[in-house]
Amino acid sequence: MFNTSKAIIEKVRLPLGKGEPFSFDVKRDDLIDPIVSGNKWRKLKYNLLTASNRKNKGILTFGGPYSNHLVATAKAASQFRVGAIGIVRGDELNAYSNPTLKACTDLGMKLIFVSRSNYRRKDEPTFLKQLHEDYPNYFFVPEGGKNYYGVIGCQEILQETSNDYDHVYLAGGTGTTGAGLVLGATQKSRINVVSALKGSFIQDDINALLHMVLNEEEMVEEYKERLIVHNDAHFGGYGKVPQELITYINSIYESTGLKLDPIYTAKAMYQMEQDFRNKIIQPNEKVLFVHTGGLQGALSWKESLGYLKDD
Repeated sequence: MFNTSKAIIEKVRLPLGKGEPFSFDVKRDDLIDPIVSGNKWRKLKYNLLTASNRKNKGILTFGGPYSNHLVATAKAASQFRVGAIGIVRGDELNAYSNPTLKACTDLGMKLIFVSRSNYRRKDEPTFLKQLHEDYPNYFFVPEGGKNYYGVIGCQEILQETSNDYDHVYLAGGTGTTGAGLVLGATQKSRINVVSALKGSFIQDDINALLHMVLNEEEMVEEYKERLIVHNDAHFGGYGKVPQELITYINSIYESTGLKLDPIYTAKAMYQMEQDFRNKIIQPNEKVLFVHTGGLQGALSWKESLGYLKDD
């Protein structure tokens, strides 16, 4: 349905002033589709196929007001010709509060706005039971595609590479993509998940997802040896976009042509660059940056980001 062969490997040299340039590969999953890009199609693929095989009426999922996952689900569901319902955090919002919610609406997704207190109940059995009663025959997908099917889809990302990297970097939100890459990597690779959120809970989320797939403690511990989680490059927390981060995104675009979003990928790139500068990554090591897409979420900063001005 969406062509993953577009996800080419691009070689990048990042100038570092007087220092040695930083050379690395970029897995351009952002090229899969303008909206269902990066890890979004990976996480949705098997969820949608399962819903289609079960002849469900559609997909019901969850997300915040700037959720790339919501708008990706809206478009992917429309391609599969099934319905889509989005439970959105924030009952003060409406379908046209920002470009992301408008895109969801334009793509045919029904948006249901709930209070933050109710949204925090999204994983509670009683809350889900009521939703199932209200929307029967819908296939429920957790926020960000955080389930078994999402992990299995993300496992395919490294299968499309040489899979011989010393370090792999990616942005993390729910931990689903990180869990998939850990499962898909060789013992040589270290999977560096850079959390976009303040706090250290993404480590627990990845552990839970690994247990969900492997269901064996010894194997989970073995795979966890490939995982490194970074919790200090969040730039103030999820959705926080200080000028320092905007400046960094523009500098990366000017020097490499890469377009990064301020919610996820820019933070991962920043952490990777710092690790090279601090010699955690050695010049002779092979490094991969997985571009997990999300560029539609950058539209809210259109006046500040150079690549959006150029488009």
